[in-house]
Amino acid sequence: MSTSGTRTLDTARHPSWRRRRLDPDQALGLRLTLAATAAFLVLVPFALLALLVLGVWAPLHRLDTTVTEALHDYALDHPAWVTLMRVWTEVFAPMPLRAAALLVVIWLLRRGARRLALWVTTTMVVGGSLGPLLKLLVGRDRPELLDPVARAAGYSFPSGHALNATLAAGVLLLVFLPYAGRGVSRVALWVAAVLVTVVTGLSRVALGVHFTSDVIGGWMLGVAVLAATTAAFTSWRAAPGEAAGGPS
Repeated sequence: MSTSGTRTLDTARHPSWRRRRLDPDQALGLRLTLAATAAFLVLVPFALLALLVLGVWAPLHRLDTTVTEALHDYALDHPAWVTLMRVWTEVFAPMPLRAAALLVVIWLLRRGARRLALWVTTTMVVGGSLGPLLKLLVGRDRPELLDPVARAAGYSFPSGHALNATLAAGVLLLVFLPYAGRGVSRVALWVAAVLVTVVTGLSRVALGVHFTSDVIGGWMLGVAVLAATTAAFTSWRAAPGEAAGGPS
């Protein structure tokens, strides 16, 4: 057999890492690679944003200050808006969202979807633990306003409300989309997830207790955690000899 023929046979028997990842028959490796890449692509801008916050980068500081002051001026002239934002930020605070996630876990366990229930628990616990830890590491103070309409304790970056709203929205979509079918139900789920995520983050800036970059950082970290835990969950349920679809 010729040298080229031998190399072709060896390649077929021992495909390269790239070929294995792109091979449809190696679905698990492809899924893990894509999920890991997605998590990395989100973590990189989050890390860069955190570095800019730590370095008090002037353009970012000016943007944060401008948005905060503009929304604060609007809040002082519109007490009804402040009331709405206060109600929203309390209803969709981290603890109520965690309680809602716990109800989802109980519902999944009653349906026998133990692994999916574990994914929900892991996602909320990991994300909820990373937020306070990163707040301590970054140590950014909250906005200082002469006539604040709301107050919050602790450090500012990243926003815990934005982080937990993103996690809860991801849980909402992954768990309930398979039951939604097509049409209005699916659209309603997406709209609910987007509203919870976006308005919860907006409420923190509108009340003057977070900068815009705090909220963006919370969203980014939430997406990264969702991508990472989903990759781990996918690898577990797609074990050899086990169906890849549906919770077990």
